[in-house]
Amino acid sequence: MNSNAMTRGLLFLSLVLTGVPGNTAVICAFLSVAYHEGRLSTADAIVLHLTSANLMVVCVRCLLEVLATFEIHNVFDDTGCKAVIFVYRSSRSLSIWLTFLLSAYQCLSVAPPGSRWAAARAMLAQYLAFIFLALWLINTSMSAAPLLFAVGARNDSRLLQNGINVEFCFLSFPSKLSRDTNGAAQVGRDVVPMALMATASLVLLAFLYRHSRQVKGLRGGGARQGPSAERRAAVTVVTLVTLYLLFYGVDNGLWVYTLTVPQTLGSSLISDLRIFFSSLYAAISPIVIVISNRKVNKQLNCGKEPKTFSDAVQPSD
Repeated sequence: MNSNAMTRGLLFLSLVLTGVPGNTAVICAFLSVAYHEGRLSTADAIVLHLTSANLMVVCVRCLLEVLATFEIHNVFDDTGCKAVIFVYRSSRSLSIWLTFLLSAYQCLSVAPPGSRWAAARAMLAQYLAFIFLALWLINTSMSAAPLLFAVGARNDSRLLQNGINVEFCFLSFPSKLSRDTNGAAQVGRDVVPMALMATASLVLLAFLYRHSRQVKGLRGGGARQGPSAERRAAVTVVTLVTLYLLFYGVDNGLWVYTLTVPQTLGSSLISDLRIFFSSLYAAISPIVIVISNRKVNKQLNCGKEPKTFSDAVQPSD
């Protein structure tokens, strides 16, 4: 095994060792909450679904890449490539849309009772199962290209025409137009929820900032207070959105570059970087969830329960 393959394998292994135990622990914590309390709040149900999608990303893509890289087990024949890339793309895009859904719900959570936005929040909670189903159907249908064009890597010059090299597999499109059309659809599917999630978070931050100014005015010239719940909530929102925009922004930037080159790249380096950055959030997101969700923190016995983002903006429902 050459040094490049070794480095690649170790990087993906680090994601597996971080993401699989972390996401599994968070899922188990939420299931324990559901068992003891009899239900999950809407925000917690969204986070549970998000964590499950992230676990699929790490297991299906990173774990199988590690097994193949270290020649333990290789599932990347034609059928394996179709299945792995399809499930990976579906769960990856589902993760993005669920993060937007969480941001939108938290944004609606600060709406005053009796307003139209509060009614929209109640409707979202009421039809959450149907929203989950719609997101699954939309994202799986938009990820169907690998089922048609993914093949196992082999010495075939035709794969270098209108194809995309993903190390153990190729996405071999019949024409440059079909490749570019599929690529544009993937970028649009990612950019739209990322823009909406950023907008929802900015609205929430604006509300929290105005509220903190009002609280500061009521306190008047009193003693200096410690960091407020609103400030901690703002930091958590900024952290989540910044991480998503950073990792998935790099991913989409590399994807656009891949589409602009006139011929299929002989190396899978660009694709490897895309997979690594898009999987990086799935691997480290459990840390953010444990820190910012009091219920998970309590179930995992991580010490004193913090007053966090969920406490500041999550309504009871």
